[in-house]
Amino acid sequence: MLTQRQIKILIIDDDEDDYFIISDYLKEIDHTKFIVDWCNDYHSAVRQIHLASHDIYFVDYRLGNKTGLDLLKEAIHLQTDRPIILLTGKGNKAIDIEAMKSGATDYVIKSELNSEKLERCIRYSLDRAASLRTIKESENKYRNLFTGSKDSLFIADKKLFFKEVNQAAANLFAIDGSDLRQVSLFDFIPDPLVKKKIKSALQQNKNINELEIEIKNTQQEKRACILSILLESKTVGEDLVHGIIHDITNIKKAEQINLQSAKLAANERLVRILAHEIRNPLNNIQLSADNLETILNASGNEKAMIGIIQRNTIRINEMITELLESTKTLDLDFKKHSLQEVVEESLSVASDRINLQKITLNKAFLPSPLYVLADKSKLQIAFSNILINAVESMEMQKGELCVSINEAPNSYRVSIKDNGKGIAQEHLSKIFDPFFTMKKNGLGLGLSAAYGIFQSHKATMQVESMVNNGTTFILDFNKSEE
Repeated sequence: MLTQRQIKILIIDDDEDDYFIISDYLKEIDHTKFIVDWCNDYHSAVRQIHLASHDIYFVDYRLGNKTGLDLLKEAIHLQTDRPIILLTGKGNKAIDIEAMKSGATDYVIKSELNSEKLERCIRYSLDRAASLRTIKESENKYRNLFTGSKDSLFIADKKLFFKEVNQAAANLFAIDGSDLRQVSLFDFIPDPLVKKKIKSALQQNKNINELEIEIKNTQQEKRACILSILLESKTVGEDLVHGIIHDITNIKKAEQINLQSAKLAANERLVRILAHEIRNPLNNIQLSADNLETILNASGNEKAMIGIIQRNTIRINEMITELLESTKTLDLDFKKHSLQEVVEESLSVASDRINLQKITLNKAFLPSPLYVLADKSKLQIAFSNILINAVESMEMQKGELCVSINEAPNSYRVSIKDNGKGIAQEHLSKIFDPFFTMKKNGLGLGLSAAYGIFQSHKATMQVESMVNNGTTFILDFNKSEE
């Protein structure tokens, strides 16, 4: 039986007699209070449905020039969640089927109507409407989570061809969401071993939990991500998977910056200790050499050997000073400068080496100035160190240096690419460490100093390299506020 509560009913029928008949049947139903209103024309009915002031609507199939089916379609347009029951004069299967397709909760034949059928129809319709509202609220909640999530969410088949993606996924892959439905996640994973691992798990019907992968989007931008995939097996229809991709690129960059900062701080302490410990005996050697020259009144071979001692103690002292200078905190004077101008002047510094090596230089700069806050002289030093390293890594007459400046979504990007001998993967994480060098006569301070300068400018740096295929330095600078 219906629970004892108040139910508001609107009867939409152009025949007043039918209104009274239905009202009488409603009065025969126990344990429920019905408030019954009547509406006898189509347009008034549309307004009443729009107001949603009733719990349930009984709609006659014939409404003047319109029909109950027309009103059902109008109700769908108004997105009503209240149940609508179609009243028909005679049983008509085609109309009944069309009514249910059009959104009617139920239908009743007037000639067969009684209080018992009416009570059952109302109870069924209200329960069904309540269930549909619950389902819709749940769908809306999860839909909002899906569309509003900052993580990339997707639904795909077992070959990872996308069925549905949220906006975050479209942004990650740098492609329109509708176009993503024609491609697979595998199209954005460059590592063949990672692809093989994912395919193997899916073939064995295994979920994937927090697998670290690299995504390469349509703009050739690489992002470090964590992938999780949950399989959804269906008894009927196509098996689907639900995926989450969490972008950890910024976390990785922060970790790299913190690690490099810790290395620089540790090396700074080490250099200062070594400088202090070396300079004390070095000063004694230098004073002793000067005294020996005076006491012995040295000449010939003796004078030459004492001279060697003196020159090398001076050289060692200069090297210690150079090391100490490289570890000092930079005192920077930030002003707004055009990034194109800074890079052009850095190329000018490296131009002699570029010309001597007969390197082909390709430049691709945006014509309009891209302004950043920078200490121009220090930034030139940093760029020059990278450019000179690139030139020295390439063969004479075969080298090609590509320097580009463009605008990324949240930054200005400088890319310096060479086709030199490249850097082995095991050395990539060490190239900014002080004293690490692969040059015969290098001190390993150039890239370390450059890293410190870029870090002080809050620029992020990525290095991509492959042995015998060259190296690319990618630097992202914050945009200066106009």
